[in-house]
Order: sequence, then structure tokens, then C-alpha cells
Amino acid sequence: MPPRLHLVVAVNAAASFGRRSDVGSRVCEALVAAGHQVSSLSAPSFEELRRDVRAALVPQVDALVVVGGDGMVSLGTNLLAGTDRPLAIVPCGTGNDLARGLGIPVDDTDAAIRHLLDALTRPPRAIDAAQVRCADTTTWFAGVLSAGFDAVVNERANRLRRPRGKSRYTLAMLLVLATFRPLSYRLTVDGRPRRVRAMLISVANNVSIGGGMRIVPGAVIDDGMLDLFIVTPLSRVGFLRVFPKVFSGTHTTLPQVEITRCRSIRIDADRVTAYADGERVGALPVQIDVVPGALLVHA
Repeated sequence: MPPRLHLVVAVNAAASFGRRSDVGSRVCEALVAAGHQVSSLSAPSFEELRRDVRAALVPQVDALVVVGGDGMVSLGTNLLAGTDRPLAIVPCGTGNDLARGLGIPVDDTDAAIRHLLDALTRPPRAIDAAQVRCADTTTWFAGVLSAGFDAVVNERANRLRRPRGKSRYTLAMLLVLATFRPLSYRLTVDGRPRRVRAMLISVANNVSIGGGMRIVPGAVIDDGMLDLFIVTPLSRVGFLRVFPKVFSGTHTTLPQVEITRCRSIRIDADRVTAYADGERVGALPVQIDVVPGALLVHA
């Protein structure tokens, strides 16, 4: 018989603008039917939910299940990275990029629930996570940190109420592109300083951002390395020509695209805000270090 687990299920009922608000209850019903003990949590705000989940993770809890998008994954990663308690994901958000990178079904809730139930019968796998130091705070991400055009797009997309879904990122990109200029960066990559002008800089542990934009198609989530992704200056027309290639991952051979594998990166630039797994980190500079096997996942 599979073990009976004590699970905390954290639900973002507003994921995908509330269009999939039934997913949390369906997950809990399936887990109870499978014989697990379930404590379900939701809250009016993200910060309240984070506080409630942290308080609920008592020693008797075997795993945390997050129901939502990459924001919920960020919540779980920041509570569990560096511990021996696993994270499980049922994706129902806008991006769902970490779930996609882990092979969890992202467009079929029934399949995602079946995946969860099966994964809970097996030992969790260890994946890498990255620790980010920004001013006097330390946070974690398991997917991608953005610190350029992509971060500005993320910030703009978060302010848009429409359209709903992946097209929100495309609209935000077009709005930002109208006024965006290349930025001057000061980097330290594995101890080696360099300066670069770039449109976009990301640090990737996972393959994609923005709901399937495969910025680093060769990224491996458990290889103990990060991928520094740089796009040097392009015209607006040139950038629009490159953009469709990102979805298929065929942009990596372009001369303006540079990918460097590394373990430690410091990024600094003026008036730039970093985002990690879709959540605001803070103004540069940031110091990013990979921690191999830091996050256990049921996937």
C-alpha cells in the first residue's frame, strides 16, 4: 500500500484570473480519496497565504502541494529550498513554466492530478535552486531570474488586466519595446568581471519563461549549473524577428544571443529591477549562486 501522507495544499484561487478556481477543490478531493491527510489553505492575499503556509508546515507535514502558477511555485520554493520537505505542483496559472520543465501536464487538470497522485507514491527527486542576495534579503528561485527587457515586460504584464493568458506577455512586450533601450551591465561570472550592453539578461535553471518561451532550450534543472542568457542590442524590427524563434528555441544560433554556463553571477545595472519566477526581487545589484539539489520535488 502507498504511504498515507500528511499534505498541506496551498491554493491560489485567483490563478489564471480566477478561471480555474475549481482546481484546488478537485486536487484536495483526489488526495483525500487516495487516503492522504489534507490541510487546505487559501487566503485573500498572496502575503497572507505565504504566512499561513509557513505556519502550517509543522514537523508532521510530509509535503507541500501548490495549486496555481509560477507565483505559487515561487512561494513553495522559498519555503522549502534547503530543507528535506518536498514540493508538489498542480499547475493552473498563466505561465506554469517550472511545471512544464518538470514534465507536469499544464493544460489538463485531470492529467496533472493523476501525475501528482503517482508522484506521491515515489521518492521525490532533487533539483537545483538558485539563491539570490539582493540588498539585505535572500530569496530562492528554481526557474529563471530576469534582469533586463524580460523583467520590464514581466512588470508591465503584471499591471495589465487584459488580455488574459499567455497573450498578456506578448502585448506587454510590444508596449515595452516602443521605448526600451539597451542597458549597460556590470557582471561577475564565476569570479570573472565583464561589462556588456544588452537588451536582455536572464539567469536560467529551467528552460522557459512567460508560458513556454524557451529562452535556454538546453538548460538542465538538476545539473548543478545555471545558464546566463544575454541578448546584445538589436533594432526593434530585429527584435520582433527574433521573438517568434524563442518559442521554438531556434534563436540560440543568432549572433546576438549568448549563453554561458556558470555557477555564480553578480548582475549590476542602473535603474533595473530583477524578477525571479515571475516575482519581484528588487533593484540590482543581485548575487546569484546555484545550490545543487537544494529543492526536492514530487514530479
